[in-house]
This record gives sequence, C-alpha cells and structure tokens, in this order.
Amino acid sequence: MKIEIWSDVMCPFCYIGKHNFEQALEKLPFKDKVEVEWKSFQLDPTLESGKAISTAQYFKEKKGFQESQSQQMMSHVAEAGRAAGLEFNFAKALITNTFSAHKILHLAKKYGKGNEMEELLFKAHFTDGKDVSDAGVLASLASELGVNEEETQKVLNSDEFDYEVSQDIVEAKNNGISSVFLSLY
Repeated sequence: MKIEIWSDVMCPFCYIGKHNFEQALEKLPFKDKVEVEWKSFQLDPTLESGKAISTAQYFKEKKGFQESQSQQMMSHVAEAGRAAGLEFNFAKALITNTFSAHKILHLAKKYGKGNEMEELLFKAHFTDGKDVSDAGVLASLASELGVNEEETQKVLNSDEFDYEVSQDIVEAKNNGISSVFLSLY
C-alpha cells in the first residue's frame, strides 16, 4: 500500500497527524508493506521568501485575528500536540515561505529519508523556533541526515527540485486538494 501525504511543515495539524498516523501504523501487522510518500503543499505560497514573522503576527496581519483569538487557537493546538507527544512553542515558531524547505525534503527523499526530514522540519519549526526558509538551517537539518553539504547548497542555490515541488502542488490542485491531504491507494 502506498500512502501519499500532502503537507506543509508550517501546518501544526500535519505534525500532530504525522505522529498519530505513525502510532497507528506501528500497530498494523502489514506496516512493513506500507510506503509513505510526503508531498509538498504550501499553506501560504504568498509569503515573501527570506522574511519570517511570528505566528501571532501572521494571524493578525494575514488572517485578521485578534490577539486573544490567536492565543486561544495556539493554546488549543499546543494541547492537542501534547496529547500526541509533541511540544509546540508558538511563541518561537516563525511563519515563512516554505518552498526551500520542500526542496530539501525532495533532496532527502532522493536518499530514502523523506520521513526523517519531514520530522526534522516540523521539529525545527514548531519546537525549536527555527526559520525553515533559512539556507543555514536547512543545510544543518540535511547534514543531520547525512546528506552531503555541497549537494544541499547546490539544491538551495539553484532550481533543482523546483519542478518536483511545483509538480506536487499542481498534482494536489488537479486532484481537488486545496489544503493538506492524505491519499491511500
């Protein structure tokens, strides 16, 4: 069975869903016959590359939420995260354009480490408050997985994997997907 998951590393529900899915998968007798493929999706592709803002600022400026509404929502999500065994630090989490993060995800997939990279990206964003559009941060995460630093820099400084990221997003649109999504077949 192949499972395709369209996800953005800035989506807290994707991070929670990933952990809940993995826990459920571990209980299946055929878990070793399940292939999981992470597909790129951007929740907000309009974000300016190289510019990061706080989660609260994003909710205020882009969504028009009042501070109390944002805090309540972040608190609710953090609580759901704790129930899944995750730590959310919304006070540190930076909202940014995730296109480069998706390129690094595709690079990791090339080496069979897509799931591991997805986890590192989620943790970097939600727990550690790292800017997942920053080339240094992305290179460090790739290095943690043993991906060659020179190759990582080449990917970040070129259009390599731009097509793959864009193709995932087009595929989602062509399949009627307008938000993060899980597909089983």
